[in-house]
Amino acid sequence: MTDRRRALGEYGERLAARYLRDAGFTVLDRNWRCEVGEIDLVARLDDCLVVCEVKTRRHEDYGGPAAAVTPVKAARLRRLAGCWLEAHPDTGTREIRIDVIAVLRGSSGPADLEHLVAVA
Repeated sequence: MTDRRRALGEYGERLAARYLRDAGFTVLDRNWRCEVGEIDLVARLDDCLVVCEVKTRRHEDYGGPAAAVTPVKAARLRRLAGCWLEAHPDTGTREIRIDVIAVLRGSSGPADLEHLVAVA
């Protein structure tokens, strides 16, 4: 991955984490890794654990950022949610959902952020 692409992804994750905190979520983890893969953000809203995939793009030439979350990626996110819960058994959550935050960062102006709830 190029430095520019990595920086774009990190920017999107920072923006997404700030958005979630401003919306009342508690961010529990960022860039959590295990043998199955990585979760960009893990957050909690009341009794709901939210595993959040952040997709950031500069343009929509190949579709919007959320289009990158394929059924295969959604299945991996479900497995990752289970792994995270195994590693953190004292979360006190009753519900789990998978969200996507799509960030479109053009060459100028503010980024557009779209929060897709319960995608998988």
